[in-house]
Amino acid sequence: MDSISLPERDSASLRLAHPTDREKVEQWTKNGATWKGALSLEAYLRRERYLLQAPLAKDGGITHWILVDSDAEDRKVFAGCETLKKRALVAKNGDVVDVVCHGIGSVFSPPEFRGRGFGRRLMTEMGPQLETWQTEKAPCLFSVLFSDIGKVSHRANVFLRSYQREISTPYTEGEFFSAQFYAKNGWHPFPSAHISIPATMNAVKAVTGGSPLYSGDLLQLCETDEKLLRQQLSALDPKAAKPTIAIVPDIATIRWHHAREEFVATELYGKAPTIKGAMTGTEIGKRVWCYWTRVWHTADPLKRNENTMFILRLVVEDAAAAGTDNAIASLFTMALEEAETWGMGEVQMWNPAEPAVAAAQLLYPQATVVHREEESIVCLRWHGNIDDADSDVSATEQCIWVGNEKYGWC
Repeated sequence: MDSISLPERDSASLRLAHPTDREKVEQWTKNGATWKGALSLEAYLRRERYLLQAPLAKDGGITHWILVDSDAEDRKVFAGCETLKKRALVAKNGDVVDVVCHGIGSVFSPPEFRGRGFGRRLMTEMGPQLETWQTEKAPCLFSVLFSDIGKVSHRANVFLRSYQREISTPYTEGEFFSAQFYAKNGWHPFPSAHISIPATMNAVKAVTGGSPLYSGDLLQLCETDEKLLRQQLSALDPKAAKPTIAIVPDIATIRWHHAREEFVATELYGKAPTIKGAMTGTEIGKRVWCYWTRVWHTADPLKRNENTMFILRLVVEDAAAAGTDNAIASLFTMALEEAETWGMGEVQMWNPAEPAVAAAQLLYPQATVVHREEESIVCLRWHGNIDDADSDVSATEQCIWVGNEKYGWC
């Protein structure tokens, strides 16, 4: 199919389809240069097959999508992506409702088809499709993705500064963002900030007191976390104008991140990490814990700064307890030790609350909250209805997102 015979972006014959196994491999092969990280292409292809067996992805948990021309005899894949079905919660009018959230990842158009609007057409089709996709047991009220091509628009900037007043995370004046791809298709940005600590123990102060968490510890903690999250949402003002949303940090979600980590570590070092997080305290109701994951972009020890350990989820059972900063700092200390051992350049936490910021600064006083403008910008599209919403304001912009941490990434 030459460029003259390619369909236009608005062609009626373009439609969504699900790829064959051969087409999946072709897509992975083409996008591998972008997403394989420290892996060889061959190992990356094996990783993608391996992740299909993770609990979050099995039994229909992952869906692969492609954009094709239904009139063409020789089917070409003009763009593609995948979605992960996730459990989520929405609190509105005093009720906490279980819903479906679709996390969109691996949005990609092969180089030979770029510049013709196929990626935009893909996302135009995906929005309405996801509203009813896999909703037999629960409605889909929102979907999320993580853009690597920048934030969006002055209007979005106004929203971000308004939103930060609710979460007490300041944005500096003068941060204006150009209109970008995903916002044009309905996925609007939420605050995307992080704090990081260099993974060099001789550069930071250590705070002791944490104990390691292993894979077998996580199920019970994830179940406790979900109960706490439901309690938090149930305690919200039933008269609040905005719905509050959260992706459930369940065991399947956490293990999906760990499956990626374990595969890559085994490829690079011949073994997988066993320490999955850390905890302080033993009395239920007063514990503080976190889970983490390691992400390698290079196996070169001289370029370890390109590798990051992410805090997936931080849980404080009693937010009013004294000494929370020190408790979190002890968890960060253990994370830094693990990060240094496994060739990471930093430990990073997304959208940290004030105690986490204070804890990071206990260890590394220079640590500051960074507001991302280019990478991993979290975007959300609202698929439900909001009563009495201002017709001039995106419904997405009227949601409050709690637990907007790295565990929700896909």
